[in-house]
Amino acid sequence: MKKVTAGIISGYGINAGEELGAAFNKAGAEVEFIHIHDLLENPAILLGYSILGFPGGFSFGDHLGSGKVLSHLLKKNLGESLNQYLADPNHLVLGICNGFQTIVKMGLVPDLNGNYEQQASLINNESGNFIDKWVQLRCNESNKSPWLSGISDMKVPIRHGEGCFMVENDQIGDELLRQNLVAFYYEGENPNGAWLGIAGITNTTGRILGMMPHPEAYNQPDQDPGFKRGVSVENWTTDGMRLFSNAVAYCRLEH
Repeated sequence: MKKVTAGIISGYGINAGEELGAAFNKAGAEVEFIHIHDLLENPAILLGYSILGFPGGFSFGDHLGSGKVLSHLLKKNLGESLNQYLADPNHLVLGICNGFQTIVKMGLVPDLNGNYEQQASLINNESGNFIDKWVQLRCNESNKSPWLSGISDMKVPIRHGEGCFMVENDQIGDELLRQNLVAFYYEGENPNGAWLGIAGITNTTGRILGMMPHPEAYNQPDQDPGFKRGVSVENWTTDGMRLFSNAVAYCRLEH
C-alpha cells in the first residue's frame, strides 16, 4: 500500500496543528510537522509530502491581518518548489481557518487565472465579535474535489474573528459559481456574514481546499456537543473524518 505523508505547517502562533495532525494520522497518513523557519530555509522539503496542511491559529499574531504575514513569507520565499508541489496531480493542500486565510492571501484559492493572484479574502465577522460555536455545513455536490467525495453535509465547530468570506468583485464571484468552486455553504444561519454564506472553496483543480470551519476538531464521537457518557459509539459518525479519509484514499493512487 502506498505511503501517504502529511506535512503540517507549524510555528509562530499556529495553534491547531496537533488537532490537524491527529485527524490525518487517524485517516492513515504519516504526519510530520514542518516549522516555518525550516521551510523558508529549505523550500524543497515540500516535495516529500503527499498532503500539505495549513492549520488554524493566529500566525504571527495576525497583527497585520489574519494570515497576511505568513502568506507573504511563503509566497515570496518558496518559489519554484511551491510551483512544483502544486503542479503535481498527486499532491493535495488543505487550509483551515487561519490556514484558509493564508492560502487565500497567497492566491492558491480560488486561483481562477492560474497565476496565484489574490482574488478573495476573509474579513472581520459581520457581528464584530469572535465566534466559537458549532455549525451545519452543506456541501456543494457539483464540486468534484477529491476532498469532498461522498460528502453532502457536515456538522463542525467554528472559532474565528475574521471569517467573513468576500470576493474581490462581481466578475470573480460569478466565475467562482460558474466553475462550481464553492466547497461548503453554511446551512441555515450565516454566522459571520460571508458572501452567499460560503464556508469553504477550492481551486480549479479541486486539489486545494480552504475552509473556515474545523473538521479536524470533530474526529471522534466524544467531541460532539450532543455526546453523553455511556452512549454506544458503534455507529456514531464523526463528520470531519470523512474529509481526511477522502484525502488519504486519493493520495494512495497514482494520478
